[in-house]
Amino acid sequence: MENHPEQNEAKDTEYKELDEETLFVVSQSFKALSDPTRIRILHLLFHKEYSVNEMADTLNLRQSTVSHQLRFLKNLRLVKYRREGTTLFYSHDDQHVMDILKQSINHALHH
Repeated sequence: MENHPEQNEAKDTEYKELDEETLFVVSQSFKALSDPTRIRILHLLFHKEYSVNEMADTLNLRQSTVSHQLRFLKNLRLVKYRREGTTLFYSHDDQHVMDILKQSINHALHH
């Protein structure tokens, strides 16, 4: 019997229901990207790490607003931080989500 690559591809693309955990993680990732302030913060973190004060100054937001959004993003493991003395420096922690954000921004810019 001859092996046809198209048949192998068809087997790989058969529908498989997503489990509850996967559905939850995906929906939370999109939820994170559904808020303009979180998008602004993640977009800023494309370039380098920032402290909360630096983000607040750069984005013209209150420090409490930035801290609140960072807590949300950290709980989803989309940002991480490192401590330097008493200052926390944040950076992105999920390249996949950053790639989705970058593609979404590029999509919006081309319309």
